[in-house]
Amino acid sequence: MIEIDDTHCQKVHTRNIHVATYTYDSDAIIVEGRLTDNRLMDSYRSGGSVIPPGVVHDMVIRLKITGPRLKIEDVDVEMPTVPNVDCDQTRRSLEPVIGMEIVSGFTLRVKALVGGAKGCAHLVALLTAMASAAVQGAWSAATRKPVDNPDIKHHTLDRIKDTCYVWRSEGPALKKYEESLKG
Repeated sequence: MIEIDDTHCQKVHTRNIHVATYTYDSDAIIVEGRLTDNRLMDSYRSGGSVIPPGVVHDMVIRLKITGPRLKIEDVDVEMPTVPNVDCDQTRRSLEPVIGMEIVSGFTLRVKALVGGAKGCAHLVALLTAMASAAVQGAWSAATRKPVDNPDIKHHTLDRIKDTCYVWRSEGPALKKYEESLKG
């Protein structure tokens, strides 16, 4: 077992990712994610100057997502705190994801489309963390009332199948959900 105690360990950095989902119109949701990196002690640049503790990254992404297919209709990026003035040039780097659906393989497609030197690793990390939260949030928004729409039920099946051990193709939870669709 790995133990964290004051004798052997000193916390030097934290990263917090917070994601919230909001209803928007009758067929849309807004998913807002925020990534905050906090340096907890002095660090040193290669030239020897001291960088004091504080927030290193504070970035916000808002996605407008529609329908049971979870199509990204719009993306907005804010960067209240970044470590380098050039970081601001990546603010529009996520625009190529507009039109994508959040389905299996989303993370790989996002990394290929806007990852690496094409964008910002922190924005990509936040966006991919937001994707699974968007699925959960969309389901919460859709089930505020009884779900009678078979399209939503079938899209949910497509979205959850093989996403984890519980929802594996041959597992009892998925079989039970498939039986409920037969009605």
